[in-house]
Amino acid sequence: MKKLIITAVLILVSSPFFAQSAFDKFDGQDDVTSIVVNKKMFELMSKVKVDASDKETQQYLNLIKKLDNLKVFTTKSTRVENDMKLTADKYIKTAGLEELMRVNENGRNIKILVKSGTSDTQVKELLMFIEGVKNEDTVLMSLTGNFDLNEISVLTDKMRIPGGNDLKKATKGKK
Repeated sequence: MKKLIITAVLILVSSPFFAQSAFDKFDGQDDVTSIVVNKKMFELMSKVKVDASDKETQQYLNLIKKLDNLKVFTTKSTRVENDMKLTADKYIKTAGLEELMRVNENGRNIKILVKSGTSDTQVKELLMFIEGVKNEDTVLMSLTGNFDLNEISVLTDKMRIPGGNDLKKATKGKK
């Protein structure tokens, strides 16, 4: 009985540590620019009053209500880029993500993967990894929630996410 109680306590105490993202280790590093937006911020942003005739902004507000977390990490450091690549590859293997698209263009490798929701276009998680070349940033982005893939272009336009143009191309025509 004593072992059961100790085990239960250890599980409850350690669960907040497992709730962290596999990519949180990049947050706060000197050579990494981080953008982290949590559910509370999305909730606050969605309460902004807009003109009913502004359909694009209304679409944006409807989308952000469905989001839980957005994490974007960018770097020009080769050391950090290699660590990001290893971490992303390891995460992809264990997280049950499906490849949406892969592009190799002018030395840039772009991977966009998703964890599907209840329908073909419904997404629980979107992961994008862009391997930079020479003086371009390497970008690692994780977006979680319960949203439609067709809505992503609105998010990339409004929030100016690094790699957003690549993400926009990937979601066009996925209806």
